[in-house]
Amino acid sequence: MTKIYAVGIGPGDRNYMAPQAEKIILDCDVIIGYTAYLKLISDLVTGKKVIDTGMKCETARCEQAFQEAKLGKKVAVVSSGDAGIYGMASLLMEMAENETDIEIEVIPGITAAIAVAALLGAPLANDFAVVSLSDLLTPWQIIEKRLEAAALGDFVVCLYNPASKTRVNSLQRACEILLKHKEPQTRCGYVRNALRNNHQHQLCSLQELSMIRADMLTTAIVGNIDTKQIHGKLVTTRGYRFE
Repeated sequence: MTKIYAVGIGPGDRNYMAPQAEKIILDCDVIIGYTAYLKLISDLVTGKKVIDTGMKCETARCEQAFQEAKLGKKVAVVSSGDAGIYGMASLLMEMAENETDIEIEVIPGITAAIAVAALLGAPLANDFAVVSLSDLLTPWQIIEKRLEAAALGDFVVCLYNPASKTRVNSLQRACEILLKHKEPQTRCGYVRNALRNNHQHQLCSLQELSMIRADMLTTAIVGNIDTKQIHGKLVTTRGYRFE
């Protein structure tokens, strides 16, 4: 059985890459991924065959991975964060459905929600939902329904891909939906370049979050009724009783 590895490389800082992810990348002959992500691990892929593509070429990456694997090469397809969370793992498995001699193994990594939560404090200590605001593959009507449901359930909500060059108002639209069911003063936070050398993070209210300028490198967390600010950290309490 030929194996292709779907590898999550974490947020970008090598200190937060899983040792197994680094081991797999070093052991593979061919490394495939989005150009910007491959730059983050350039020192690990020296001397290997590197296949890099731009955005919207995900299926082509998978096809190339299958081609290389069938030639007997050890292949890793990398994603930032975790390969199974808005990453390449599911597409690889979907496209390999009729490939009887190829197995996909997922190597986990730290996803943006976890990286952002660590920088902000402990906002994901109870039930939470993760919603991407990118409508590239998911219609905005579906995104709206998911935001509405998360707000109705008073979930802490982590918002991926809050804006891009063509989606400048996605975060504002999402906040408008959340504000139907959450108070304007609900505690929130956002981070840009989480766990990289130049990261920036800020606590704010939901009303203030609706007015910030974000981009694809930003991830936001919207608290619930139990989320508060403690010593400059965003904390969602779980209901423990103590004196």
